[in-house]
Amino acid sequence: MKIKIKKLYPDVILPDYAHPGDAGMDLYSRENKELKPGERHNFLLGFALEFDRSYAAIVKDKGSLSHGYGLHTIAGVFDAGYRGEYNVELINLGNDSYKISQGDKITQLVILPVVIAELEEVAELSESARGKGRFGSTGK
Repeated sequence: MKIKIKKLYPDVILPDYAHPGDAGMDLYSRENKELKPGERHNFLLGFALEFDRSYAAIVKDKGSLSHGYGLHTIAGVFDAGYRGEYNVELINLGNDSYKISQGDKITQLVILPVVIAELEEVAELSESARGKGRFGSTGK
C-alpha cells in the first residue's frame, strides 16, 4: 500500500517500521518535554498523510513506554480525509516524571482497513447468549 507523506518541517523524522513485518510505524518527538505524573501534552509530529479512504491511521502506545513508564496515548484516530499535521496526545499515568527528547520514539502508527457501516434503526434487537450482560458478565 502506498501512502503519500508530506514533511511540514525540514528536520522531521518520518515514521518508519523498526523491523520487517512490524504492524506499527514508530513516530518521533519533535520537542523536548518532561511529562510529570498525571500530566498530558500534545506532540505535533511535523507531517501530513494522504491515503485511500478505505483505511484509517490509528496512533497506539509504544509497549515499552506504556508498560515501563505509564505513558499512554489519548485518542489517536486519523480519518483518510484529514490532511493536517499529525499529532499525538500523551498522558503520564506513572508515578515518576518521564523525559522525552527530540528524536525519541513516542508512539506508533498503525494503518487499518475501515468498514463504513450503514445504521438501520429498529424497535428490537435479536437475542444473544450474552444479552445485556456488562462488565463481569462471564464471571471472574
